[in-house]
Amino acid sequence: MKIGLIALVQDEIHQAPAGHPETAHRLVFALNHVMNSDIASSLISYIPLEVEAGTIIGKIHDEKYISILKKTAENGGGYLDGDTYVTTGSFAAAWETAETAVAAVNDIIGGKFKRIFLAGRPPGHHAEYNHGMGFCLINNTAVAAEAAVTNHKLARVAIVDWDVHHGNGTQHSFYDRSDIYFISLHRYPFYPGSGATSERGTGKGEGFTLNIPLPQGTGGEIYLRAFAEKIIPALEKYAPELIIITAGFDAHRDDPLGGMDLDGEIFGEMTRQLVNVANQFCDGRILSLFEGGYSLPGNAQSLYFHLTELMRK
Repeated sequence: MKIGLIALVQDEIHQAPAGHPETAHRLVFALNHVMNSDIASSLISYIPLEVEAGTIIGKIHDEKYISILKKTAENGGGYLDGDTYVTTGSFAAAWETAETAVAAVNDIIGGKFKRIFLAGRPPGHHAEYNHGMGFCLINNTAVAAEAAVTNHKLARVAIVDWDVHHGNGTQHSFYDRSDIYFISLHRYPFYPGSGATSERGTGKGEGFTLNIPLPQGTGGEIYLRAFAEKIIPALEKYAPELIIITAGFDAHRDDPLGGMDLDGEIFGEMTRQLVNVANQFCDGRILSLFEGGYSLPGNAQSLYFHLTELMRK
């Protein structure tokens, strides 16, 4: 099965300061690897139609924060915190990536593609309602999920975040809601400090946040056990109408920041299991968004196995 591939590398306008790990090359290297592999013919690279996503982004982020982000870029850039840089083009890059996430949802729900991988940056899952952090400016995963609910009236959207860091921004966006189920497995304790098992949602959202904190050095066997015993049963009970994957590859054993022990085949197996759930409940519909991952060969290997499984019927 052919799947859609959207590449928004954005190096020319969101160029990392010297020595910063969140560079365009970590994405370019991985994309070059898969486009020169045996799966390249099943990838359809395309640019989706432009959409106006300001209303959706405004549901995820405070207007004042968006204004600050834009002004920071216009004034020559700077840092939002010790890790999170803004260049003169960063606001445009972040906004375009978020808008493209909305367009990708449109193309999946509209039937153009059953599955899409959005290879975009800057990343987003740490971005909170009123501030960016952890290299993230606008929360692309949260924007995509909100678009599915608001624009397409979906009642059950599932997010599975396997980035090595907890997706605090995504969790907080939907913590009191049941129409978006947030599931995360991540190293803990670790940056950003959230993601304990006890964080399960509140109000109408109680029970619709599932955190699976894992110790440093965790390997594939434990990840797959978490899928078998917790994640897949939770998804089958929820019966999602769309699955969104926050696909960070920084739990790969070669990653310089992650401290975990996965190989690329584990990312493939986790993908395979999510494809099975998607085929069972939502006509196979999956949107996957690139997040963390700072080892060039680790990203390349992981992306290859991830896309290979996304192509399965």
